[in-house]
This record gives sequence, C-alpha cells and structure tokens, in this order.
Amino acid sequence: MRARLSPLGVEGGVMTGSSRFERPVVVQVSRHSSERVVFDVNDASNILLRHLHRQTAKRKAAMDACRQVLRGEAHPPVARRAFVAAALEAKILRSD
Repeated sequence: MRARLSPLGVEGGVMTGSSRFERPVVVQVSRHSSERVVFDVNDASNILLRHLHRQTAKRKAAMDACRQVLRGEAHPPVARRAFVAAALEAKILRSD
C-alpha cells in the first residue's frame, strides 16, 4: 500500500495541532469569490498552490516555510508570516 502524499509531499497528509496558526488570516482569492479564513499551514499551502500562480520570491518563501512546518522543522508563526507576505504581494490579503 502506497502512502498518500499531500500537495506539499507530506506522507499521509495528516496535520497535527502544531500546524495551526495562533490567529487566522483572511484572504479573498478573486474578486468574485467569498473571503476565506486560513486557520493553518495546510490551508495556506493549498491557497499558495491553487491560487497564487505568479512564481515570486515571497510565494516561494511561503511554500518553503509551509513545508518546513509540516515536516516539523519550523513553527507555524514562521509559515504564517511568510504566507501573509505572499498574500499581501498578491493583493489577496483581507485581514491579518
């Protein structure tokens, strides 16, 4: 049986409580979509993969930070800060 991988390559795609943000981030990925509340690193990584298509240094840093948290190599505030910077750059940030 093969292990299922999440979009960031984490085996099983299982999140732990340690990947949650202390405060959620609110984004709106398009003018016609409703606001989305991002509670954890998994939510943030999905938005980075599916909605931020420009390959910028801030997006790459946010992706790397999310991977590090999901691997247990960093703490969620690192990924949150990087995600907020990428969302601000992409003009999708609504509330930090």
